Amino acid sequence: MLRVAVVGSGPSGVYTAQALVQQSLVPDVHVDVLDRLPCPFGLVRYGVAPDHEKIKSLQNNLRAVLEEERIRFVGNVEVGTRGLAPARLRELYHAVVYCVGAAKDRRLGVPGEDLPGSYSATDFVSWYSAHPDAAGNGFALAARSAVVIGVGNVAVDVTRILARGAAELHPTDVPHTALGALADSRVREVHMVGRRGPSQAKFTTKELRELGALPDAAVGVDPSDLELDPGYADPAGLPAVNRRNVEVVRAWAAASGTPPGRSRLIRLRFFLRPVELLADGGRVGAVRFERTAPDGTGGVRGTGTYEDIEAQLVLRAVGYRGVPLDGLPFDPQRGTVPHSAGRVLREGAPSPGEYVAGWIKRGPTGVIGSNRACAKETVTSLLADAPELLSAHRIEGEPLALLRELGHHPVEWPGWLAIEQAESTLGRSLGRRSVKIPDWAGLLSAARGEAVA
Repeated sequence: MLRVAVVGSGPSGVYTAQALVQQSLVPDVHVDVLDRLPCPFGLVRYGVAPDHEKIKSLQNNLRAVLEEERIRFVGNVEVGTRGLAPARLRELYHAVVYCVGAAKDRRLGVPGEDLPGSYSATDFVSWYSAHPDAAGNGFALAARSAVVIGVGNVAVDVTRILARGAAELHPTDVPHTALGALADSRVREVHMVGRRGPSQAKFTTKELRELGALPDAAVGVDPSDLELDPGYADPAGLPAVNRRNVEVVRAWAAASGTPPGRSRLIRLRFFLRPVELLADGGRVGAVRFERTAPDGTGGVRGTGTYEDIEAQLVLRAVGYRGVPLDGLPFDPQRGTVPHSAGRVLREGAPSPGEYVAGWIKRGPTGVIGSNRACAKETVTSLLADAPELLSAHRIEGEPLALLRELGHHPVEWPGWLAIEQAESTLGRSLGRRSVKIPDWAGLLSAARGEAVA
């Protein structure tokens, strides 16, 4: 029997486990999918916006994999600095595949970035997604004006959540405290700002169009922001997704005035890069941007012209970055673990039995489906190494029992099902559907079958 640990139960981890048990080269493979959290599914549970029901339904596909006979979910087990050392984990399994994603936001690197009222978009997403590590509800929702820096799908998500009414989020699983805070939000204007033009923006057309479908928010685009975009006047040569994005933005720019009866306004701004967050009374009060222009090589250059946009709330959505896992090599420039076809490299040579897949392998690129091919490449390498792994490493004892002996308290699949049931019960008690439990104590109590207040 080949025993494999997959660290991380998001899409890359689940697809890796699936590829391992659905192949025929090594017939007897058993996989434990470990996660630091007591809940599976990674960013599908804690990163997809609560109003994106179709994408969240991907959990059903991931669930089917984790319910396969030779795959076991093992939650509430941390690997790394504060938990099980990779070297010790390696002793419990023939091979370990790290699918730990990219957990850190990229920083702007500008003065004032850490002023009160300035947050990473990931912190905001974690809060409204009920991640148990989220830092409460201290977001500056009493702000009049918010600036979202970035033009990717995460930026679109947080812009949309800020511009939605609480009634629209009531049917979702957003935690009840976050729903109440969003209901009391005074944000009426949201600026989503990018340093390049719409023809180079990273958002998908489907996500972009959703901003225009909000019942209580209008979208405004300044035509002068678009004139600099070389793909705006003639989008015919652009890739299909970029062309569609330009068409959507062009239609908004051509619309005159704000539709009546809308209480919120979303302003899309382009060719502006942040250079400083300005303080007002000890908190962020505005963001200073420099106007940019295409440099002819696909990038932008500064023009020396500046504009201040009022904002008492700033959310930075400029990308993710992998973080070092204590005991594994790490490339600080790329934010990834060095590898060759998924095999972890230590001092340039493959480390026997250690592998990576997903964002920690290739960087935070691609969509959820991109993880399938990434996982397949890694699994191909692992299976090629399997004869040597089996002959070189004999496992003494059952890994889960050994984890308990080491002081861990794993949450297995029945515990996760108990959490799901507790969230359904909580939702019904609040007159809603299933509502996420937002804290560690509540999740672990639910996993033990205890009532959750």
